[in-house]
Amino acid sequence: MKYYISKTIQGEFNPAIEKVTLALKEIGFGVLTTIDVSKTLREKIGFEYKPYVILGACNPHFASKALGMEDKLGVLLPCNVVVIDQGDGTIEIAALEPVAMIEAIGNAELTLLAAEISQRIENMIKSL
Repeated sequence: MKYYISKTIQGEFNPAIEKVTLALKEIGFGVLTTIDVSKTLREKIGFEYKPYVILGACNPHFASKALGMEDKLGVLLPCNVVVIDQGDGTIEIAALEPVAMIEAIGNAELTLLAAEISQRIENMIKSL
């Protein structure tokens, strides 16, 4: 099983970030953090990298249910979604595949919740 769900779209980088943020909101996820990876690498170690942003997304309803089942689950939160400029107007959007990560925990009830989250994220990415 792949550890991520992804899709490539055509467009510009910053508008793609806005589009993903709005699409996440439509499925009940807010963006808690935005990490500009390329900027951080440039500032910290002088490494030039393609435009790459990590959006830390969270749905409080799902997060509270999941934490109620496994209190250490915070190590996997928030749900990260990356927006990557692959060049020539191609933008890739990728998100963690929740079931792939959660199955290893061995909690069947939590795996069912992860499947519901996975379906929402997959539908969101397909809609872009």
